[in-house]
Amino acid sequence: MGFFDIFKGGDKKTDQGPDVTGGLTLAKLQPGWMVDYDLKTWEVKAHHTYDWSEGDLTHEWQLVSGDAIIYLELEHDDVDDWSLNSLIDFSRLGQGVKTAIQQTGDPPKTIVLDGVTYYMEEMAGGSFLKNTQGPGQNLLRWSYEDDDGEKYLTIEQWGEDEFQAYLGFFVEEYQFTDILPAA
Repeated sequence: MGFFDIFKGGDKKTDQGPDVTGGLTLAKLQPGWMVDYDLKTWEVKAHHTYDWSEGDLTHEWQLVSGDAIIYLELEHDDVDDWSLNSLIDFSRLGQGVKTAIQQTGDPPKTIVLDGVTYYMEEMAGGSFLKNTQGPGQNLLRWSYEDDDGEKYLTIEQWGEDEFQAYLGFFVEEYQFTDILPAA
């Protein structure tokens, strides 16, 4: 092996086995994998995709630790935006939210929940692909953020009368450590 071969990847004849650490990134999480976040180990139970059309995708991983369930989402825009959210009881938003959607097609522009005011940022229609497999199930999603842009509220409508709500916050990829593939 010559001096410049070091910069080309070294001697191709030596096999040091598979690279077990390379490629274990948050964006590549798969069901059965484990990841540490906030002093807990979480198991990836599912990987879903939201298709908002024209190549605009949101990836979602369901993470479980004990009886806690959270959803890690990745949206690709100019940069990768990571967020964590939890399902909340839709009734916490008050009857007026569901009534507004049913009467006007949209929820209110602002929603106050637990003393925090959330402002509507965007609305999108798309398809939810369970386990990233099609065909997808159609949905509408309204996204809200607080004054600081740190917390968010999401409302999803599935069909005529099925609604879900999520509370969440933005996170950074470096906050997740010790990614381990399934055994």
